[in-house]
Amino acid sequence: MKKIIFLITIMMFCKCQAFELDTSVDDEIRRNYNPSAIEQSLPALPKVTPTNTTTTQAPPKTQPVTQPAKPQIVVKKLPTSQIDKSTAIRIPKGTKFKVRSSAYLSDSTRVGARLSFTTLQPVTKRYITIPAGTVFNAVVTNSHPPQASGNGGLLEIAVDGMRYNGKTYYSQGKVTKANHKKIFVNNIKGKRQYWKNVGKQIDKGQKFYKKTRRVSNNLTDNPITLIVAPVPTIVGMGAYAVNLVGSPIIAIPAKGGRLSIPAGSEFEIKLQEDIYLEY
Repeated sequence: MKKIIFLITIMMFCKCQAFELDTSVDDEIRRNYNPSAIEQSLPALPKVTPTNTTTTQAPPKTQPVTQPAKPQIVVKKLPTSQIDKSTAIRIPKGTKFKVRSSAYLSDSTRVGARLSFTTLQPVTKRYITIPAGTVFNAVVTNSHPPQASGNGGLLEIAVDGMRYNGKTYYSQGKVTKANHKKIFVNNIKGKRQYWKNVGKQIDKGQKFYKKTRRVSNNLTDNPITLIVAPVPTIVGMGAYAVNLVGSPIIAIPAKGGRLSIPAGSEFEIKLQEDIYLEY
């Protein structure tokens, strides 16, 4: 029993002593060192560049939309200043030549296509005769297929050269006849079919009206359908009136005729400028 009491007394004594901390070391550090100065004397931390793990890809730049280049029309204009006009032979403007085409032509012939025509008969002027078989060169300057409102196909040709005695001379000319038909302002055109399309619309209304009349006549043969017999005729008259009045508007989207000229067709070329030939 005495031993137990003795042990308890020792343990309590040690516990009391444990709460008495020795602060002498802390006081010594405070006297010799300034804690705020220590923080200021510490080296600065290295700067770390932040890395972005997710890379953003710039959106692709939109490519500019380029319009398709228009075909270049090459009109060959040969120099005439090198020719001495005082001694040259002049073929006056307004001179006409009957020629034959060497290729098939249509409203689908591409712009810029080169053409050639051959004269069919000689043309005599002062001091000179242009023999048959002389070649004129030309270029297609405009063409398009049939268009709405009844417009037909179109082909425009410009003459830009004449070959004589082995030399090609610049000559500006236009086509005045194609297949024995007169050409105005150098536009070879397909048939304009606007009024023809107007007539077609009127004919459609008239045919529909005739069908309704026949239906009404058949209904009158039966006593049961006799009452409704006039109805088809009334409907037909209404449709006929609509087509008759609205045909000028209904015919607008309709296109004109195609233009097709076979190879070997006859044309007439008229000079628009004088040609000077070396003698």
